Amino acid sequence: MSLPVSSAVFAAAGPSPSPSSSTAPAVPSLQDAQESATHAASWVEENWSTWLAIGLKVLLILVIAAVLRKVVLRAITKLIDRMNRTVQAVDGTALGGLLVNAERRRQRSQAIGSVLRSVASFVILGTAALMVLSAFQINLAPLLASAGVAGVAIGFGARNLVTDFLSGVFMILEDQYGVGDTIDAGVASGEVIEVGLRVTKLRGDNGEIWYVRNGEVKRIGNLSQGWATAGVDVTVKASEDLDRLKATLDEVAEKMGKEEPWNELLWSPIEVLGLDSVLLDSMVVRVSARTMPGKSLAVERELRWRIKRAFDAADIRIVGGATAPAEDDAPDPTAVVAAPSVLANSASPQAEAATPLTPQAPAPK
Repeated sequence: MSLPVSSAVFAAAGPSPSPSSSTAPAVPSLQDAQESATHAASWVEENWSTWLAIGLKVLLILVIAAVLRKVVLRAITKLIDRMNRTVQAVDGTALGGLLVNAERRRQRSQAIGSVLRSVASFVILGTAALMVLSAFQINLAPLLASAGVAGVAIGFGARNLVTDFLSGVFMILEDQYGVGDTIDAGVASGEVIEVGLRVTKLRGDNGEIWYVRNGEVKRIGNLSQGWATAGVDVTVKASEDLDRLKATLDEVAEKMGKEEPWNELLWSPIEVLGLDSVLLDSMVVRVSARTMPGKSLAVERELRWRIKRAFDAADIRIVGGATAPAEDDAPDPTAVVAAPSVLANSASPQAEAATPLTPQAPAPK
């Protein structure tokens, strides 16, 4: 009995494989492992020099950036210390004490040092980061473009903050004002108690503290820089002797200029400028002097005090704002005394009898 052809073919081919034996992973042989190790070793051998060069380049960039930053920061610190030593070395005269205020210069130097350190660190570290990325052959064009767009968006959103910061930097660098100065910033006025990169603190005349944003300041009037003017107007009668008047004022000015502490507060001799105005019954004499900033009011008060005492001793009358009544216009004392009696008589029964009475119409019902 013969087998069919299909049965003979299957019999010759042997038993069919099972589904489990067809999906089982092949176990790597020792030869495959040797080939993989050979390929890895060859790849490392071919690229180790490149990676070593990149690593050394990155390490060199980081070391140079760290050393450069440390050197720059130390140089800035020495510069600030030298500024402070220069301030302490100035003598303690009135002019030197004014122009070189220790607290003012200390805060100013600290603010300048903080700005310079921040800028130096940002520039050095930012440049080092870009060089490291470039060493890894990373395309920096998209990164720089994205950073530029983000910077524009942040700058537009925080433009007030940026304006305040930049205004504060230029105010400090230009030394427009400092701690202890009395300024008029337009929006507020008072004594500067703290200068920041974004906000300046002022103490007003009544003790209040004003927080003024640097970007809002459009003009600054510094009343503590340079010198101030103390001016006193003396109003006397037009009949006074001008020579005697000028001699008295010159004596007061000379004596005050030699006494302490006014000899330090006065930066120029007190001058009698002459007649400022002449009226029918009075004349105004102007006295002026240059003083230390912020001390003009004290000098004016002391000068008025001395002038009044000197005029009293010299029998020179000072005319006030309200003029005294003339002798012809003085009220009659008899009329003043008689006035109560007239009022009393007007209220007496006899006065009522002397007054004619007029009949009154009857009230409507």
